[in-house]
Amino acid sequence: MESLTIFLKRHTLWVGFLAVLAPLLVMLGLQFVWLARLKQVSALAEKAAHSNYLEAIGTEVQFYYRSTAERALNIPASLFRQNRLDEVAVYWKKKPVEGVRRLFLVDFTHERFGNYFLFDSIRGDLDPYPASDEALAVIVACTPLQILSYRGGVAQPASLQVDERDPEFRIILNPITDDSSRVVGIAGMILDDDFFRNELLPSIVKKALPSFFPGTGAGDLAVSVRDASGQVVLATGHDGGDPADAATGRFPFVFAGWTMSLRSPGSTPEQWANANFMFNVTLSVLLAGVLMGGVVLALRTANRAVRLSGMKSDFVSNVSHELRTPLASIRVFAELLRLGRVQAPEKVQEYGEYIEAESRRLSRLIDNILDFARIESGRKEYRFAETDLCEVVASTLHTFEAHLRHGGFRITAEGMDVALPPVSIDPDAIAQALHNLLDNAVKYSGNSKEIVVRLGRDGDAAVVAVRDQGIGIPRGEQEKIFDRFHRVGTSLVHEVKGSGLGLSIVQHIVKVHGGRVVLESEPGKGSTFSIVLPLWRQEPGGALERVAGKVPEGSPGAGA
Repeated sequence: MESLTIFLKRHTLWVGFLAVLAPLLVMLGLQFVWLARLKQVSALAEKAAHSNYLEAIGTEVQFYYRSTAERALNIPASLFRQNRLDEVAVYWKKKPVEGVRRLFLVDFTHERFGNYFLFDSIRGDLDPYPASDEALAVIVACTPLQILSYRGGVAQPASLQVDERDPEFRIILNPITDDSSRVVGIAGMILDDDFFRNELLPSIVKKALPSFFPGTGAGDLAVSVRDASGQVVLATGHDGGDPADAATGRFPFVFAGWTMSLRSPGSTPEQWANANFMFNVTLSVLLAGVLMGGVVLALRTANRAVRLSGMKSDFVSNVSHELRTPLASIRVFAELLRLGRVQAPEKVQEYGEYIEAESRRLSRLIDNILDFARIESGRKEYRFAETDLCEVVASTLHTFEAHLRHGGFRITAEGMDVALPPVSIDPDAIAQALHNLLDNAVKYSGNSKEIVVRLGRDGDAAVVAVRDQGIGIPRGEQEKIFDRFHRVGTSLVHEVKGSGLGLSIVQHIVKVHGGRVVLESEPGKGSTFSIVLPLWRQEPGGALERVAGKVPEGSPGAGA
Protein backbone atom coordinates (compact mmCIF):
# COMPACT_ATOMS: atom_id res chain seq x y z
CA MET A 1 0.00 0.00 0.00
CA GLU A 2 2.82 2.36 0.84
CA SER A 3 4.57 1.63 -2.45
CA LEU A 4 1.35 2.42 -4.30
CA THR A 5 1.08 5.74 -2.46
CA ILE A 6 4.66 6.60 -3.37
CA PHE A 7 4.04 5.65 -7.00
CA LEU A 8 0.93 7.86 -7.16
CA LYS A 9 2.80 10.80 -5.68
CA ARG A 10 5.63 10.46 -8.17
CA HIS A 11 3.34 10.01 -11.15
CA THR A 12 0.43 12.25 -10.20
CA LEU A 13 0.27 13.93 -13.60
CA TRP A 14 0.28 10.62 -15.49
CA VAL A 15 -2.45 9.29 -13.21
CA GLY A 16 -4.45 12.47 -13.86
CA PHE A 17 -3.89 12.09 -17.60
CA LEU A 18 -5.14 8.50 -17.56
CA ALA A 19 -8.07 9.53 -15.37
CA VAL A 20 -9.10 11.99 -18.11
CA LEU A 21 -8.20 9.74 -21.05
CA ALA A 22 -10.14 6.66 -19.90
CA PRO A 23 -13.57 8.39 -19.58
CA LEU A 24 -12.92 10.22 -22.85
CA LEU A 25 -12.28 6.96 -24.70
CA VAL A 26 -15.38 5.40 -23.13
CA MET A 27 -17.41 8.46 -24.14
CA LEU A 28 -16.08 8.28 -27.72
CA GLY A 29 -16.93 4.58 -27.89
CA LEU A 30 -20.47 5.15 -26.65
CA GLN A 31 -20.87 8.10 -28.98
CA PHE A 32 -19.70 5.99 -31.93
CA VAL A 33 -22.30 3.32 -31.09
CA TRP A 34 -24.97 5.99 -30.70
CA LEU A 35 -24.02 7.62 -34.00
CA ALA A 36 -24.09 4.25 -35.77
CA ARG A 37 -27.60 3.70 -34.44
CA LEU A 38 -28.54 7.24 -35.37
CA LYS A 39 -27.31 6.59 -38.91
CA GLN A 40 -29.74 3.69 -39.29
CA VAL A 41 -32.61 5.62 -37.77
CA SER A 42 -31.81 8.68 -39.91
CA ALA A 43 -31.93 6.61 -43.11
CA LEU A 44 -35.31 5.18 -42.10
CA ALA A 45 -36.56 8.62 -41.08
CA GLU A 46 -35.45 10.10 -44.40
CA LYS A 47 -37.22 7.34 -46.29
CA ALA A 48 -40.32 7.89 -44.19
CA ALA A 49 -40.17 11.62 -44.89
CA HIS A 50 -40.03 10.94 -48.65
CA SER A 51 -42.97 8.53 -48.44
CA ASN A 52 -44.97 10.92 -46.26
CA TYR A 53 -44.33 13.72 -48.72
CA LEU A 54 -45.73 11.69 -51.61
CA GLU A 55 -48.66 10.61 -49.46
CA ALA A 56 -49.33 14.24 -48.61
CA ILE A 57 -49.43 15.13 -52.31
CA GLY A 58 -51.94 12.34 -52.96
CA THR A 59 -54.02 13.46 -49.97
CA GLU A 60 -54.09 17.05 -51.23
CA VAL A 61 -55.22 15.92 -54.70
CA GLN A 62 -57.91 13.73 -53.16
CA PHE A 63 -59.11 16.55 -50.93
CA TYR A 64 -59.32 18.98 -53.83
CA TYR A 65 -61.40 16.71 -56.08
CA ARG A 66 -63.58 15.36 -53.26
CA SER A 67 -64.42 18.82 -51.99
CA THR A 68 -65.03 20.05 -55.52
CA ALA A 69 -67.29 17.10 -56.35
CA GLU A 70 -69.21 17.32 -53.09
CA ARG A 71 -69.83 21.01 -53.59
CA ALA A 72 -70.92 20.72 -57.25
CA LEU A 73 -72.65 17.32 -57.32
CA ASN A 74 -74.55 17.34 -54.02
CA ILE A 75 -78.07 17.84 -55.53
CA PRO A 76 -81.37 17.26 -53.65
CA ALA A 77 -83.42 14.26 -54.87
CA SER A 78 -86.55 16.47 -54.94
CA LEU A 79 -85.24 18.34 -57.97
CA PHE A 80 -85.26 15.07 -59.91
CA ARG A 81 -88.75 13.99 -58.78
CA GLN A 82 -90.27 17.46 -59.35
CA ASN A 83 -88.56 17.87 -62.72
CA ARG A 84 -86.70 20.99 -61.62
CA LEU A 85 -83.28 20.10 -62.99
CA ASP A 86 -83.04 23.48 -64.66
CA GLU A 87 -82.32 24.89 -61.20
CA VAL A 88 -79.16 22.75 -61.13
CA ALA A 89 -78.05 24.38 -64.38
CA VAL A 90 -78.60 27.81 -62.83
CA TYR A 91 -76.54 26.81 -59.79
CA TRP A 92 -73.68 25.50 -61.95
CA LYS A 93 -73.81 28.68 -64.02
CA LYS A 94 -73.47 30.89 -60.96
CA LYS A 95 -70.70 28.83 -59.37
CA PRO A 96 -68.46 27.42 -62.08
CA VAL A 97 -66.27 24.47 -61.12
CA GLU A 98 -62.52 24.76 -61.79
CA GLY A 99 -60.63 21.75 -63.12
CA VAL A 100 -63.71 20.09 -64.65
CA ARG A 101 -64.14 19.60 -68.38
CA ARG A 102 -67.82 18.63 -68.29
CA LEU A 103 -70.79 18.44 -65.86
CA PHE A 104 -73.76 16.15 -66.52
CA LEU A 105 -76.94 14.71 -64.97
CA VAL A 106 -78.76 11.38 -65.36
CA ASP A 107 -82.49 11.29 -64.41
CA PHE A 108 -84.09 7.91 -63.57
CA THR A 109 -87.44 9.30 -62.35
CA HIS A 110 -89.09 9.78 -65.77
CA GLU A 111 -87.23 7.23 -67.81
CA ARG A 112 -86.42 3.71 -66.56
CA PHE A 113 -83.14 3.62 -68.50
CA GLY A 114 -82.37 7.24 -67.65
CA ASN A 115 -82.25 10.53 -69.42
CA TYR A 116 -78.70 11.91 -69.91
CA PHE A 117 -78.28 15.69 -69.85
CA LEU A 118 -75.14 17.67 -70.68
CA PHE A 119 -74.55 21.05 -69.05
CA ASP A 120 -73.73 23.82 -71.49
CA SER A 121 -71.57 26.26 -69.51
CA ILE A 122 -71.91 28.98 -72.15
CA ARG A 123 -75.72 29.10 -72.23
CA GLY A 124 -76.22 27.78 -68.72
CA ASP A 125 -78.72 25.10 -69.90
CA LEU A 126 -79.05 21.33 -69.87
CA ASP A 127 -79.07 19.59 -73.25
CA PRO A 128 -79.59 15.93 -74.15
CA TYR A 129 -76.22 14.18 -74.40
CA PRO A 130 -75.28 13.83 -78.09
CA ALA A 131 -73.83 10.56 -79.27
CA SER A 132 -70.06 10.59 -78.90
CA ASP A 133 -67.15 8.77 -77.30
CA GLU A 134 -67.64 10.95 -74.26
CA ALA A 135 -71.32 9.97 -74.05
CA LEU A 136 -70.38 6.32 -74.36
CA ALA A 137 -67.84 6.67 -71.51
CA VAL A 138 -70.49 8.34 -69.33
CA ILE A 139 -73.04 5.59 -70.09
CA VAL A 140 -70.52 2.88 -69.27
CA ALA A 141 -69.64 4.61 -65.99
CA CYS A 142 -73.30 5.02 -65.02
CA THR A 143 -74.46 1.53 -66.07
CA PRO A 144 -74.07 -0.14 -62.60
CA LEU A 145 -76.19 2.57 -60.99
CA GLN A 146 -78.66 2.46 -63.88
CA ILE A 147 -79.16 -1.28 -63.36
CA LEU A 148 -79.52 -0.77 -59.62
CA SER A 149 -82.22 1.87 -60.23
CA TYR A 150 -83.98 -0.30 -62.82
CA ARG A 151 -84.22 -3.21 -60.40
CA GLY A 152 -85.39 -0.92 -57.57
CA GLY A 153 -82.43 -1.84 -55.43
CA VAL A 154 -81.28 0.06 -52.42
CA ALA A 155 -77.99 1.93 -52.77
CA GLN A 156 -75.32 2.16 -50.13
CA PRO A 157 -74.99 5.45 -48.24
CA ALA A 158 -74.23 8.14 -50.76
CA SER A 159 -70.56 8.29 -51.68
CA LEU A 160 -68.57 9.51 -54.62
CA GLN A 161 -67.55 6.98 -57.23
CA VAL A 162 -64.68 7.24 -59.69
CA ASP A 163 -64.54 5.62 -63.12
CA GLU A 164 -61.24 5.71 -65.00
CA ARG A 165 -61.70 2.80 -67.38
CA ASP A 166 -61.30 5.20 -70.27
CA PRO A 167 -58.12 7.31 -69.58
CA GLU A 168 -59.53 10.00 -71.90
CA PHE A 169 -62.54 10.55 -69.65
CA ARG A 170 -61.99 10.43 -65.89
CA ILE A 171 -65.43 10.59 -64.32
CA ILE A 172 -66.59 11.29 -60.76
CA LEU A 173 -70.16 10.21 -60.02
CA ASN A 174 -72.44 11.14 -57.13
CA PRO A 175 -75.53 8.86 -56.87
CA ILE A 176 -78.66 10.84 -55.89
CA THR A 177 -80.95 8.80 -53.60
CA ASP A 178 -84.37 9.45 -52.10
CA ASP A 179 -85.49 8.88 -48.53
CA SER A 180 -85.73 5.15 -49.13
CA SER A 181 -82.13 5.02 -50.45
CA ARG A 182 -83.25 4.30 -54.02
CA VAL A 183 -81.25 5.89 -56.83
CA VAL A 184 -83.28 8.60 -58.56
CA GLY A 185 -80.45 10.17 -60.52
CA ILE A 186 -76.76 10.76 -60.96
CA ALA A 187 -74.72 13.97 -60.92
CA GLY A 188 -71.30 13.66 -62.48
CA MET A 189 -68.24 15.47 -63.78
CA ILE A 190 -65.51 14.73 -66.29
CA LEU A 191 -62.10 15.94 -65.08
CA ASP A 192 -59.77 18.18 -67.04
CA ASP A 193 -56.43 16.34 -67.26
CA ASP A 194 -54.59 19.42 -68.55
CA PHE A 195 -55.66 21.46 -65.53
CA PHE A 196 -54.48 18.71 -63.19
CA ARG A 197 -51.15 18.29 -65.02
CA ASN A 198 -50.26 21.95 -65.57
CA GLU A 199 -51.81 23.82 -62.63
CA LEU A 200 -53.08 21.77 -59.72
CA LEU A 201 -50.33 19.17 -59.39
CA PRO A 202 -47.32 21.58 -59.62
CA SER A 203 -48.87 23.92 -57.04
CA ILE A 204 -49.50 21.05 -54.59
CA VAL A 205 -45.95 19.69 -55.05
CA LYS A 206 -44.45 23.11 -54.38
CA LYS A 207 -46.76 23.87 -51.45
CA ALA A 208 -46.04 20.61 -49.60
CA LEU A 209 -42.24 20.83 -49.96
CA PRO A 210 -41.42 23.29 -47.08
CA SER A 211 -43.58 21.36 -44.63
CA PHE A 212 -41.57 18.16 -44.99
CA PHE A 213 -38.15 19.50 -45.99
CA PRO A 214 -37.58 22.95 -44.42
CA GLY A 215 -34.83 24.95 -46.03
CA THR A 216 -34.87 22.78 -49.17
CA GLY A 217 -35.24 24.44 -52.55
CA ALA A 218 -37.42 23.20 -55.35
CA GLY A 219 -34.37 21.97 -57.25
CA ASP A 220 -32.89 20.07 -54.31
CA LEU A 221 -35.39 17.19 -54.62
CA ALA A 222 -36.48 15.43 -57.80
CA VAL A 223 -40.25 14.80 -57.98
CA SER A 224 -41.66 13.05 -61.03
CA VAL A 225 -45.17 11.93 -61.97
CA ARG A 226 -45.89 9.35 -64.70
CA ASP A 227 -49.20 8.38 -66.25
CA ALA A 228 -50.45 4.83 -66.69
CA SER A 229 -48.40 4.39 -69.87
CA GLY A 230 -45.17 5.46 -68.14
CA GLN A 231 -44.94 8.86 -69.77
CA VAL A 232 -43.58 11.69 -67.57
CA VAL A 233 -46.28 14.28 -67.00
CA LEU A 234 -44.42 16.28 -64.32
CA ALA A 235 -40.74 16.53 -63.34
CA THR A 236 -39.11 18.93 -60.87
CA GLY A 237 -35.38 19.08 -60.12
CA HIS A 238 -32.72 17.04 -61.87
CA ASP A 239 -33.18 13.31 -61.45
CA GLY A 240 -30.22 11.46 -62.85
CA GLY A 241 -30.10 8.67 -60.29
CA ASP A 242 -31.25 5.09 -60.15
CA PRO A 243 -35.08 4.91 -60.09
CA ALA A 244 -34.79 1.99 -57.67
CA ASP A 245 -33.47 4.45 -55.02
CA ALA A 246 -36.56 6.67 -55.26
CA ALA A 247 -39.60 6.62 -52.98
CA THR A 248 -42.78 5.89 -54.94
CA GLY A 249 -46.52 6.28 -54.40
CA ARG A 250 -49.91 6.45 -56.14
CA PHE A 251 -52.84 8.85 -56.04
CA PRO A 252 -55.53 7.46 -53.75
CA PHE A 253 -58.74 8.86 -55.35
CA VAL A 254 -58.50 9.96 -58.95
CA PHE A 255 -55.64 9.41 -61.40
CA ALA A 256 -55.13 6.12 -59.59
CA GLY A 257 -53.09 4.73 -62.47
CA TRP A 258 -50.50 7.49 -62.22
CA THR A 259 -47.36 7.04 -60.08
CA MET A 260 -45.28 9.53 -58.11
CA SER A 261 -41.58 9.21 -57.25
CA LEU A 262 -39.22 11.28 -55.10
CA ARG A 263 -35.46 11.13 -54.68
CA SER A 264 -32.59 13.37 -53.74
CA PRO A 265 -30.36 13.93 -56.80
CA GLY A 266 -27.24 14.12 -54.65
CA SER A 267 -27.67 11.00 -52.57
CA THR A 268 -29.98 8.29 -51.34
CA PRO A 269 -31.30 8.36 -47.74
CA GLU A 270 -28.64 5.76 -46.86
CA GLN A 271 -25.88 7.86 -48.40
CA TRP A 272 -27.20 10.98 -46.68
CA ALA A 273 -27.30 9.21 -43.31
CA ASN A 274 -23.79 7.81 -43.88
CA ALA A 275 -22.45 11.27 -44.77
CA ASN A 276 -23.97 12.68 -41.57
CA PHE A 277 -22.50 9.78 -39.62
CA MET A 278 -19.00 10.40 -40.98
CA PHE A 279 -19.31 14.14 -40.36
CA ASN A 280 -20.40 13.60 -36.75
CA VAL A 281 -17.68 11.00 -36.13
CA THR A 282 -15.02 13.28 -37.65
CA LEU A 283 -16.27 16.22 -35.61
CA SER A 284 -16.27 14.11 -32.43
CA VAL A 285 -12.71 12.91 -33.09
CA LEU A 286 -11.53 16.45 -33.81
CA LEU A 287 -13.18 17.79 -30.67
CA ALA A 288 -11.71 14.92 -28.68
CA GLY A 289 -8.31 15.72 -30.18
CA VAL A 290 -8.67 19.38 -29.24
CA LEU A 291 -9.77 18.37 -25.75
CA MET A 292 -6.86 15.98 -25.40
CA GLY A 293 -4.53 18.69 -26.68
CA GLY A 294 -5.89 21.04 -24.03
CA VAL A 295 -5.49 18.34 -21.38
CA VAL A 296 -1.92 17.63 -22.50
CA LEU A 297 -1.08 21.33 -22.46
CA ALA A 298 -2.69 21.71 -19.05
CA LEU A 299 -0.79 18.69 -17.73
CA ARG A 300 2.45 19.99 -19.25
CA THR A 301 1.83 23.35 -17.62
CA ALA A 302 1.02 21.66 -14.34
CA ASN A 303 4.10 19.45 -14.66
CA ARG A 304 6.22 22.50 -15.41
CA ALA A 305 4.68 24.32 -12.46
CA VAL A 306 5.39 21.32 -10.20
CA ARG A 307 8.96 21.10 -11.41
CA LEU A 308 9.38 24.85 -11.07
CA SER A 309 7.95 24.68 -7.59
CA GLY A 310 10.41 21.94 -6.73
CA MET A 311 13.23 23.97 -8.24
CA LYS A 312 12.20 27.01 -6.24
CA SER A 313 12.09 24.92 -3.06
CA ASP A 314 15.58 23.65 -3.82
CA PHE A 315 16.57 27.23 -4.62
CA VAL A 316 15.39 28.48 -1.24
CA SER A 317 17.19 25.62 0.51
CA ASN A 318 20.37 26.10 -1.48
CA VAL A 319 20.37 29.87 -1.14
CA SER A 320 19.89 29.49 2.60
CA HIS A 321 22.99 27.28 2.67
CA GLU A 322 24.88 29.65 0.40
CA LEU A 323 24.07 32.58 2.66
CA ARG A 324 24.86 30.65 5.82
CA THR A 325 28.33 29.54 4.70
CA PRO A 326 29.93 32.98 4.14
CA LEU A 327 28.09 34.41 7.15
CA ALA A 328 29.45 31.62 9.33
CA SER A 329 32.99 32.28 8.06
CA ILE A 330 32.63 36.04 8.63
CA ARG A 331 31.31 35.46 12.15
CA VAL A 332 34.12 33.06 13.08
CA PHE A 333 36.93 35.30 11.80
CA ALA A 334 35.31 38.40 13.27
CA GLU A 335 34.90 36.66 16.65
CA LEU A 336 38.55 35.64 16.66
CA LEU A 337 39.56 39.22 15.96
CA ARG A 338 37.18 40.60 18.59
CA LEU A 339 38.47 38.25 21.29
CA GLY A 340 42.05 39.26 20.52
CA ARG A 341 43.19 35.71 19.86
CA VAL A 342 45.02 36.86 16.77
CA GLN A 343 47.97 39.12 17.56
CA ALA A 344 50.25 38.76 14.57
CA PRO A 345 49.72 41.59 12.04
CA GLU A 346 49.97 39.17 9.13
CA LYS A 347 47.23 36.97 10.63
CA VAL A 348 45.02 39.97 11.25
CA GLN A 349 45.51 40.93 7.61
CA GLU A 350 44.80 37.36 6.46
CA TYR A 351 41.59 37.16 8.50
CA GLY A 352 40.57 40.56 7.24
CA GLU A 353 41.05 39.35 3.68
CA TYR A 354 38.93 36.29 4.43
CA ILE A 355 36.20 38.48 5.86
CA GLU A 356 36.39 40.77 2.85
CA ALA A 357 36.35 37.85 0.41
CA GLU A 358 33.37 36.19 2.10
CA SER A 359 31.60 39.54 2.21
CA ARG A 360 32.17 39.96 -1.50
CA ARG A 361 30.95 36.40 -2.03
CA LEU A 362 27.85 37.17 -0.01
CA SER A 363 27.32 40.39 -1.96
CA ARG A 364 27.69 38.51 -5.25
CA LEU A 365 25.08 35.97 -4.18
CA ILE A 366 22.65 38.71 -3.20
CA ASP A 367 23.43 40.56 -6.43
CA ASN A 368 22.62 37.40 -8.38
CA ILE A 369 19.25 37.10 -6.68
CA LEU A 370 18.45 40.77 -7.19
CA ASP A 371 19.64 40.69 -10.80
CA PHE A 372 17.52 37.63 -11.48
CA ALA A 373 14.48 39.46 -10.08
CA ARG A 374 15.27 42.48 -12.30
CA ILE A 375 15.74 40.24 -15.34
CA GLU A 376 12.42 38.47 -14.70
CA SER A 377 10.59 41.80 -14.38
CA GLY A 378 12.43 43.40 -17.34
CA ARG A 379 13.99 46.14 -15.17
CA LYS A 380 17.63 45.10 -15.50
CA GLU A 381 19.70 47.98 -16.88
CA TYR A 382 23.22 47.98 -18.33
CA ARG A 383 25.72 50.82 -18.70
CA PHE A 384 27.99 50.28 -21.66
CA ALA A 385 31.37 51.93 -21.99
CA GLU A 386 34.61 51.44 -23.92
CA THR A 387 36.50 49.11 -21.58
CA ASP A 388 39.73 47.15 -21.51
CA LEU A 389 38.53 43.57 -21.14
CA CYS A 390 41.89 42.50 -19.72
CA GLU A 391 41.49 44.86 -16.78
CA VAL A 392 37.98 43.52 -16.07
CA VAL A 393 39.29 39.93 -16.03
CA ALA A 394 42.29 40.82 -13.84
CA SER A 395 40.15 42.75 -11.36
CA THR A 396 37.68 39.86 -11.07
CA LEU A 397 40.46 37.34 -10.49
CA HIS A 398 41.96 39.57 -7.81
CA THR A 399 38.66 39.82 -5.87
CA PHE A 400 38.18 36.06 -6.21
CA GLU A 401 41.72 35.21 -5.13
CA ALA A 402 41.04 34.99 -1.40
CA HIS A 403 38.14 32.62 -1.94
CA LEU A 404 40.29 30.45 -4.18
CA ARG A 405 43.16 30.41 -1.71
CA HIS A 406 40.82 29.54 1.16
CA GLY A 407 39.58 26.49 -0.79
CA GLY A 408 43.04 25.38 -1.84
CA PHE A 409 42.43 26.18 -5.51
CA ARG A 410 45.04 27.41 -7.91
CA ILE A 411 44.08 29.59 -10.81
CA THR A 412 46.13 30.07 -13.95
CA ALA A 413 45.57 33.12 -16.12
CA GLU A 414 46.56 32.85 -19.77
CA GLY A 415 46.61 35.45 -22.52
CA MET A 416 46.57 38.42 -20.18
CA ASP A 417 49.22 40.08 -22.33
CA VAL A 418 47.15 39.79 -25.52
CA ALA A 419 46.44 43.21 -27.03
CA LEU A 420 42.72 43.62 -27.51
CA PRO A 421 40.93 46.74 -28.74
CA PRO A 422 38.55 48.40 -26.27
CA VAL A 423 35.25 46.55 -26.01
CA SER A 424 31.89 48.25 -25.48
CA ILE A 425 30.58 46.42 -22.40
CA ASP A 426 29.10 46.92 -18.97
CA PRO A 427 32.20 46.16 -16.84
CA ASP A 428 30.25 45.26 -13.71
CA ALA A 429 27.95 42.90 -15.61
CA ILE A 430 30.83 41.10 -17.37
CA ALA A 431 32.68 40.86 -14.07
CA GLN A 432 29.59 39.35 -12.51
CA ALA A 433 29.32 36.81 -15.36
CA LEU A 434 32.99 35.84 -14.99
CA HIS A 435 32.61 35.62 -11.22
CA ASN A 436 29.67 33.23 -11.66
CA LEU A 437 31.70 31.04 -14.00
CA LEU A 438 34.62 30.95 -11.54
CA ASP A 439 32.28 30.14 -8.68
CA ASN A 440 30.74 27.38 -10.79
CA ALA A 441 34.21 25.96 -11.57
CA VAL A 442 35.13 25.93 -7.87
CA LYS A 443 31.94 24.11 -6.89
CA TYR A 444 32.15 21.39 -9.52
CA SER A 445 35.89 20.81 -9.78
CA GLY A 446 35.66 17.71 -7.63
CA ASN A 447 39.09 16.61 -6.43
CA SER A 448 40.88 18.78 -8.97
CA LYS A 449 42.04 22.19 -7.71
CA GLU A 450 43.22 23.56 -11.04
CA ILE A 451 41.28 26.31 -12.84
CA VAL A 452 42.46 28.03 -16.00
CA VAL A 453 41.20 31.41 -17.21
CA ARG A 454 42.21 32.27 -20.76
CA LEU A 455 41.74 35.59 -22.52
CA GLY A 456 42.07 35.65 -26.29
CA ARG A 457 40.69 36.73 -29.60
CA ASP A 458 38.80 34.69 -32.19
CA GLY A 459 38.40 36.69 -35.39
CA ASP A 460 36.06 39.60 -34.68
CA ALA A 461 35.31 38.49 -31.11
CA ALA A 462 37.03 38.54 -27.75
CA VAL A 463 36.90 35.28 -25.78
CA VAL A 464 37.10 34.76 -22.02
CA ALA A 465 37.24 31.05 -21.17
CA VAL A 466 37.09 29.33 -17.77
CA ARG A 467 38.25 25.73 -17.73
CA ASP A 468 38.14 23.26 -14.84
CA GLN A 469 39.16 19.60 -14.50
CA GLY A 470 36.07 18.59 -12.58
CA ILE A 471 33.11 16.26 -12.98
CA GLY A 472 31.95 17.54 -16.39
CA ILE A 473 28.42 17.76 -17.77
CA PRO A 474 26.55 15.06 -19.74
CA ARG A 475 25.70 16.03 -23.31
CA GLY A 476 21.97 15.70 -22.69
CA GLU A 477 22.17 18.31 -19.93
CA GLN A 478 24.37 20.87 -21.66
CA GLU A 479 21.49 22.93 -23.11
CA LYS A 480 19.37 22.74 -19.97
CA ILE A 481 21.96 24.03 -17.51
CA PHE A 482 21.33 27.59 -18.67
CA ASP A 483 17.67 27.34 -17.59
CA ARG A 484 16.79 29.01 -14.33
CA PHE A 485 16.88 26.76 -11.26
CA HIS A 486 18.08 23.80 -13.35
CA ARG A 487 20.76 21.57 -11.91
CA VAL A 488 22.35 18.53 -13.51
CA GLY A 489 20.61 15.36 -12.41
CA THR A 490 23.54 13.44 -10.88
CA SER A 491 24.13 12.55 -7.25
CA LEU A 492 27.53 14.23 -7.28
CA VAL A 493 26.08 17.53 -8.37
CA HIS A 494 23.33 17.46 -5.76
CA GLU A 495 25.92 17.15 -3.04
CA VAL A 496 26.97 20.68 -3.98
CA LYS A 497 24.69 23.51 -2.93
CA GLY A 498 23.89 26.28 -5.36
CA SER A 499 21.16 28.73 -6.30
CA GLY A 500 20.69 27.47 -9.86
CA LEU A 501 20.76 31.05 -11.16
CA GLY A 502 24.43 31.64 -11.96
CA LEU A 503 24.57 30.25 -15.51
CA SER A 504 21.14 31.67 -16.36
CA ILE A 505 22.37 35.15 -15.42
CA VAL A 506 25.62 34.60 -17.35
CA GLN A 507 23.73 33.74 -20.52
CA HIS A 508 21.41 36.74 -20.15
CA ILE A 509 24.32 39.15 -19.64
CA VAL A 510 26.26 37.80 -22.61
CA LYS A 511 23.22 37.87 -24.90
CA VAL A 512 22.56 41.50 -23.98
CA HIS A 513 26.13 42.24 -25.07
CA GLY A 514 25.44 40.60 -28.43
CA GLY A 515 27.61 37.61 -27.63
CA ARG A 516 27.14 33.96 -26.77
CA VAL A 517 28.22 31.39 -24.22
CA VAL A 518 29.99 28.31 -25.57
CA LEU A 519 30.23 25.12 -23.51
CA GLU A 520 32.64 22.27 -24.08
CA SER A 521 32.35 19.45 -21.58
CA GLU A 522 32.70 15.73 -21.14
CA PRO A 523 31.77 13.78 -18.01
CA GLY A 524 34.85 13.12 -15.85
CA LYS A 525 37.09 15.41 -17.90
CA GLY A 526 35.95 18.86 -16.84
CA SER A 527 34.18 21.75 -18.54
CA THR A 528 35.12 24.90 -20.42
CA PHE A 529 32.74 27.86 -20.46
CA SER A 530 33.67 30.54 -23.02
CA ILE A 531 32.20 34.04 -23.11
CA VAL A 532 32.37 35.26 -26.72
CA LEU A 533 31.92 39.03 -27.07
CA PRO A 534 31.88 40.99 -30.35
CA LEU A 535 34.64 43.62 -30.66
CA TRP A 536 33.72 47.27 -31.12
CA ARG A 537 35.77 50.10 -32.53
CA GLN A 538 35.40 53.88 -32.55
CA GLU A 539 34.43 55.37 -35.90
CA PRO A 540 35.53 58.93 -36.88
CA GLY A 541 32.02 60.29 -36.35
CA GLY A 542 32.02 59.02 -32.79
CA ALA A 543 29.54 56.21 -33.50
CA LEU A 544 30.28 52.76 -32.11
CA GLU A 545 30.43 50.06 -34.74
CA ARG A 546 30.85 46.34 -34.30
CA VAL A 547 33.60 45.00 -36.52
CA ALA A 548 31.22 42.53 -38.09
CA GLY A 549 28.49 45.14 -38.62
CA LYS A 550 26.89 48.31 -37.29
CA VAL A 551 25.08 48.47 -33.97
CA PRO A 552 21.37 47.95 -34.57
CA GLU A 553 19.31 50.86 -33.37
CA GLY A 554 17.51 49.93 -30.19
CA SER A 555 19.87 47.02 -29.43
CA PRO A 556 20.85 46.44 -25.77
CA GLY A 557 24.25 47.99 -26.31
CA ALA A 558 23.04 51.00 -28.20
CA GLY A 559 21.35 52.97 -25.50
CA ALA A 560 21.57 51.13 -22.20
